[in-house]
Parts: sequence; structure tokens; C-alpha cells
Amino acid sequence: MTTFIRIAYFWAAKTARLMVGVPDYENYVGHRQKNHPDEPIMTYEEFFVERQNARYAIEKGRFKGCC
Repeated sequence: MTTFIRIAYFWAAKTARLMVGVPDYENYVGHRQKNHPDEPIMTYEEFFVERQNARYAIEKGRFKGCC
């Protein structure tokens, strides 16, 4: 039963993070290592900023909104 609770918590937390727009850095790193091994991997800070800019369409210092 404890294992079930841990797994349920893991997926609930992961889902909640994705719903509010917190990017999944571990998934990104795994993808880069598997599919692009010769290319550099962004730090968490670089990744977070890039994902926020992509989500909110920030371009040249202007906020365009999310939609």
C-alpha cells in the first residue's frame, strides 16, 4: 500500500506541476542525453527561463500574453 501511495503522489505532483506550467527538467535532460548526446544541455536556470519565455511569448522585452 505504501508503494501505491508513493506512486500516486509522484504522478499527482508531476501532473500538478505541468498544469501550472512548471517545466520538467529531468525529462528534458533525459531526452537530450538520449537523442542529442553531442549537444550541450541547458542548466536548470537556463531551461526555466527558456520555458517561461516560450509559454508567455516574451519577445524583445514585450509581454504578448499566453494565448
